Amino acid sequence: MLIRLLLGFALAYLLALAGVPVARRMAVRFGIVDAPDGALKRQREPVPYLGGLAVFLAFLLALAMVIEFDREVLGLLLAATIAASLGLIDDFGALTPAAKVLGQTVAVFVLLKAGVAVELVALPWWARLALTVLWLVGMSNAFNLADIMDGLAGGLGVISGTFLLAVAVIDGRWVVAAFTVVLIGALLGFLRFNFPPAAIYLGDCGSLFLGLTLGALAMVMDYTRHNPLGFLAPLFFLALPIADTAYVTVLRLRAGRKVYHGSPDHFPLRLRKRLGGSTTRAVLVSYAAAVALGGAGLALLFVDARTTVWIVAVSGGLVFAALLWLARVPMETP
Repeated sequence: MLIRLLLGFALAYLLALAGVPVARRMAVRFGIVDAPDGALKRQREPVPYLGGLAVFLAFLLALAMVIEFDREVLGLLLAATIAASLGLIDDFGALTPAAKVLGQTVAVFVLLKAGVAVELVALPWWARLALTVLWLVGMSNAFNLADIMDGLAGGLGVISGTFLLAVAVIDGRWVVAAFTVVLIGALLGFLRFNFPPAAIYLGDCGSLFLGLTLGALAMVMDYTRHNPLGFLAPLFFLALPIADTAYVTVLRLRAGRKVYHGSPDHFPLRLRKRLGGSTTRAVLVSYAAAVALGGAGLALLFVDARTTVWIVAVSGGLVFAALLWLARVPMETP
């Protein structure tokens, strides 16, 4: 199985390295680019989308070579394909926010049919169902919102995926581990072209696929073998996209703006301004925060309930304080 994991990682990485330049040429040829507008989009020249399509295809082709397909895996693949297809259509500017959420709900329904759902036995079935839909649609949109800076969403995906991979190995879930390591390999191949300054973006195709896939992978593993509160670990693994989504939502509502309309409220954008305008430094600091929070989440699998409460309280307090500090940064409203 170790050979399969290494082979899957290498295949996905190499396929992404080969596929991303092709996707970039296609995007330029057909005008699928993110053009600067002087407000939110301040890059010097148009940057192609379709990086997410290359990531998805590298992931899919590598996975087909190394994994045994069962009901759960097929459900994950079909839902990921729906999310990627939905995002690809949106990259052409052909979807309304309502249609996007509807498509995401269909992908969630596929996962539910495959048995992927929140398994908190203390909750009634309808609450587990509602929480599953909220979690998966929320994660899909969280990574979509996080794709606002060179290297950010892809790098956070690698970090989150690495911690989920660690849990899969600890649980002995080798099929899930293969699924995750292939995703990490594809993202690392993409980051070769996306790290600042980016030559290509994920686009909605990649960010929706990434968010839904990581959200689903977080639901198929056991976190409570040693700690009954270990189920909180995925919140730490995916903390930065979750925090940014909550942050943006609160700030936009307070300003009287629609939640789904773009604005410079994202904390990475505020962090970049705090750091003198350096995208690279802002992304690296975000990576470091994601690693620290992910490490705290991994610790939850092995500590007792009392220690868990302390970890949650301290981590939550630090994140809240950081967000308040960044909220003081004046940002131009587009």
